[in-house]
Amino acid sequence: MKTSLTHKVLQILKGKCPQCGEGDIYETKYKTFLHIPKMKDRCEVCHYDFNGEPGYFLGAMYVSYGMAVLEGIIAFLIASSFIKEFSGLALASIVVGVIVVFSIPNFKFSRIIWMYIFPYKL
Repeated sequence: MKTSLTHKVLQILKGKCPQCGEGDIYETKYKTFLHIPKMKDRCEVCHYDFNGEPGYFLGAMYVSYGMAVLEGIIAFLIASSFIKEFSGLALASIVVGVIVVFSIPNFKFSRIIWMYIFPYKL
């Protein structure tokens, strides 16, 4: 059964299993913003292995880097378009602040995106 791109994006945003689309990838015990998410070992529905082989998630760093660059560019464009009096240091501080604030969600979603792009098969 083929699923639409919109459905896949919704599954990624909800953190669902790339194989069955039903099980959660991350444990949701803690809901604080600064909590580093803990990934489950297997899907509780289809028993898909979320960890893969050693080094499987090295490529997710590139996805996270791309997300951080995009967020930084958007923050720069928004800050520089609304307030013209900002100095270069103030703009750089805003961009770095945005990247730091979104670093933990980037960690989580980059791994999920990586699993959807390159599903791990035994």
